[in-house]
Amino acid sequence: MHPQRQYWLPIFLAMLVSFFSFSFSSYQGDRFVTTRDQYRRFGSPIGVDSESETTLTRLYGRANAPASPTKIVNVDDFEAKGDGTDDSKAFMEAWEEACSSENEAVLVVPNNKIYHLKPITFSGPCKSDLTMKIYGTIKASVRLSDYSRDPRHWLVFENVNNFRVEGGGTINGNGKVWWRKSCKVNKSLPCNDAPTAVTFYGCKNVRVSSLRFQNSQKMHLTFQYCVNVRALNLLVIAPGNSPNTDGIHVTGTQNILIKNCVIRTGDDCISIVSGSKNVRATDIICGPGHGISIGSLGARNSEAFVSNVMVNRARLSGTTNGVRIKTWQGGSGFAKDILFQNVEMRNVTNPIIIDQHYCDQEKPCQEQASAVQVSNVVYQNIKGTSASEVAIKLDCSKQFPCRGLVLQDVILRLEEEDAIAKASCSNVRLSPPGNFLPRCI
Repeated sequence: MHPQRQYWLPIFLAMLVSFFSFSFSSYQGDRFVTTRDQYRRFGSPIGVDSESETTLTRLYGRANAPASPTKIVNVDDFEAKGDGTDDSKAFMEAWEEACSSENEAVLVVPNNKIYHLKPITFSGPCKSDLTMKIYGTIKASVRLSDYSRDPRHWLVFENVNNFRVEGGGTINGNGKVWWRKSCKVNKSLPCNDAPTAVTFYGCKNVRVSSLRFQNSQKMHLTFQYCVNVRALNLLVIAPGNSPNTDGIHVTGTQNILIKNCVIRTGDDCISIVSGSKNVRATDIICGPGHGISIGSLGARNSEAFVSNVMVNRARLSGTTNGVRIKTWQGGSGFAKDILFQNVEMRNVTNPIIIDQHYCDQEKPCQEQASAVQVSNVVYQNIKGTSASEVAIKLDCSKQFPCRGLVLQDVILRLEEEDAIAKASCSNVRLSPPGNFLPRCI
């Protein structure tokens, strides 16, 4: 190796990590400080870090005037029953009461009850900061006719700012009836949409923490066109054969932290698609599922833009992919400045994969010249076992080769100890060739 190249790689990695740290520093602090009254009533919020509690104390310490009283709104006070009947009307009336409060409000869903809801859109902006405390269970209606107006959504939070959802309760999409009707389960059926369980649309300064999402109709939790999001301490579960049940889906969203989440579903544990920027996922347990994916991007000749993504400290077990970038032929745009580091794989098919010939349809995809440009991708300290013979697959576009890829301290072996793992690398420019096994052939 040329002497100058020996120093290039650590300098490059240090610069990249510093870049990511700078990118995320603007929103790492907790911006969702509760009132003193709420702090006393509920205790320190789950997941709040020491820095946030210091901020809380500092703010209260210098406040001379008494804090405004927090308005508590309980869905049971609006005749929610939690007895198997429809509670949609009560939830909507409780939301309108809480959202219109001049003072900070807490909307409470009590424990030890199961509330059944039809599709609802909880709209903002609200007059003050709002917290939704889900202690019990919210369960989706299984009557397909209830979704006739909007078959793609169940619960939607729209244009709500400075908003927390927490409490340790469960949001159950009741998805079995939808799975049975999926063309991926029964190929004789037409391919129709199913609802995403929970969608945050156009929201700013959102924190979703300490909740259980279960058996969604399609995707469990989506952040769409949001800014400044924290998704913390979440458990997302569905059977491994449930179709399209992505755990956390990020689209058109900037400045999002996904941390301390356990995701076991039938599709991507985390999926990041176009318009997303400054995305950090850390301390993630994934599997079963399809791994952690950027994409798909560029479908139907569309433009796609994803940048500044960091996946740090993840454990994947038994997934059909590990860390993946997938793009369709014919698209345009970019996926760049991406860091996968400190990832442990166990019996994972396709542990590291870039697939620029992604084709999720019955008919073969037509070969096209244009492609989403993939560049500046670093894989660092990724170790474990592969369930597939090809442990590293970099299948890039001939016209738009992958550029600036770095593999450093990557060691992947086959789950079966008597076989040797392989790497397949097409149209890739490594910068420079790093320390990894298996090597490209």
